Amino acid sequence: MRRLGRIEKAFLIFAVVGALLYFARVAPMVQLLAALGALILVSLALVKLARRGMRKAIWRLRNRLIAAYLFIAVVPIMLIVALVGIAGYGVIGQMAVYLVNTELSHRVNGLLRPAEALARAPIREPETTINRFVPMIRNSFPQFELLIGGHGDVRYPPESQLEPPPPAWKRASGLILKQDGDERQLYAWAHEVANGNEVTILAPVTHELLAGLIPQLGDAYLAPYTRFGRENRVPGKVNALDFEVAGVVLLPVDSWDSPQRQTDAILVVNSRVSAVLGMVFGQKSEWGEKMLTAFVAFAILFLIVEMVSLVAGVQLSRSMTGAVHELYEGTRHVKEGDFSYRIPVKGTDQLAELGASFNTMTENLGQLIVVAKEKERLESELEIAREVQSQLFPKDVPFVKTLELKGVCSPARVVSGDYYDFMAVSDGVLAFAIGDVAGKGISAALLMATIQSAMRSQLSRSNGSGPHVLSPASMVSSLNRQLYATTSLEKYATFFFALYDEATHALTYTNAGHLAPMLLRGGDIQTMDSTGTVVGAFPFATYEEKTVPLEHGDILLAYTDGIVEPENVYGEVFGEDRLKDLLIKYARADSSELIARTMEAVVHWTGSSELQDDMTMVVARRI
Repeated sequence: MRRLGRIEKAFLIFAVVGALLYFARVAPMVQLLAALGALILVSLALVKLARRGMRKAIWRLRNRLIAAYLFIAVVPIMLIVALVGIAGYGVIGQMAVYLVNTELSHRVNGLLRPAEALARAPIREPETTINRFVPMIRNSFPQFELLIGGHGDVRYPPESQLEPPPPAWKRASGLILKQDGDERQLYAWAHEVANGNEVTILAPVTHELLAGLIPQLGDAYLAPYTRFGRENRVPGKVNALDFEVAGVVLLPVDSWDSPQRQTDAILVVNSRVSAVLGMVFGQKSEWGEKMLTAFVAFAILFLIVEMVSLVAGVQLSRSMTGAVHELYEGTRHVKEGDFSYRIPVKGTDQLAELGASFNTMTENLGQLIVVAKEKERLESELEIAREVQSQLFPKDVPFVKTLELKGVCSPARVVSGDYYDFMAVSDGVLAFAIGDVAGKGISAALLMATIQSAMRSQLSRSNGSGPHVLSPASMVSSLNRQLYATTSLEKYATFFFALYDEATHALTYTNAGHLAPMLLRGGDIQTMDSTGTVVGAFPFATYEEKTVPLEHGDILLAYTDGIVEPENVYGEVFGEDRLKDLLIKYARADSSELIARTMEAVVHWTGSSELQDDMTMVVARRI
């Protein structure tokens, strides 16, 4: 019971309930429902069991390949053979019925010619005239009746009781139903009215007539008006594949009493393949036997080739599955961490190459694990560097009544080479800076940390001495000499440093090769151009400083090249003009929104979620 699933347990419950109800002889409808439920559940259980057995049977690759051969080759061929057999059965059967129908139509249409001749010719000696056509009609229909009316009735045979059809009939021929006593009899007939004569020829259509239309072909009848006789007229078998075939076709049948009404009769012909082929190929049964024998020979040859192909496929599958089994064993060792295991390599085919590649792979995997561990260690250290760098950016902005500062840095990689900082120098004096280190990654981040450390160290030593003592130009010159002395020649940075004096609302700055910050005053934008070269590149570089007053409502926007130099898919840079438009558009917005909208516009311009460079912005707003 523990191994049974829910379907099996439900089946047992339904079976027990149904048995109890059956023996108790109560609630027949409930018994039926219980039996129906048990039948459905046992069907589901059998399907489940079959699927489970199939999965176990084809778990091995060899069995799976053999099953694939069966589905890919054997099953489609069997379906094609079955389709060809069904189509051949239908075509040959229809060929047989076509032969019989053609002969029947030929004989029926042959009745119309003597009817026309008798109606159009003057009958001076009726018996002599009729006797001229009797042999021709009798060749097609051994039994028939003939009536010539209009100038006196003339019958054949003389004792015939044939009456003329209703006056509505004119020229006609084909099959017709006529009431004879209590039965309706099927006839072949022809009717013609001309020169005042009305000629009617009526011949009964019997089973013997239909079966004799095409001798040695088989048996035929017209349902529901004729039946097979007691004698089986279907030819005997030539060989085991000489199957009996049947063909059917609908034939229109007129009504004697109602010319406008028409029904259908079904012409059924039973024959054999050899008989039909014999009629088609030369009207000789020997041809049919030879064609059928040749077909059997080709079928046997086809079966032999198919069996040989299947055996060859199984042999090939054994050679393939052996190599796959070795690969399976190798993967088990690799899964357990044994990268020293090597599978045996046999032969020079692709499977052998695969085995050799597997051995090379396991060898490389051992080396890759060492590399992966080293990479994991480096990524861990890089994450630590990111956390450390995030602590270097200012968390709080020093409070100044008349100046609002906001800065944001979005690194293109884990760590950034951009730099910005705020620091209170003394009461009413605030310093802020922004820089861009050449390069990206760890080396740029380390140089950025060096710049921050040097600047904060100088500002700390100058704390309390006042702006008239602290000079942005001297600060940048000292930073340049320090970086040149402690870094390699290719390491340098652009740098913008400014001091704001709250008492005079003046901003004194030095721009060391940095992109010119923008000062928005009213609707006009001024730029704070460079006052010296980059820091860290030349030991004796000189720097100047400039002072600008900040009026109420002025906005100073400092940025790095990650804002204006990103390109779109057409190679066009974002540019300073678009940045100026954004500054004017969001001048009345909050500083955080101004920065967010600008960075969002740059990312949208590039059309990529990955940044092309570090993006850093500092906004100073006079309030």
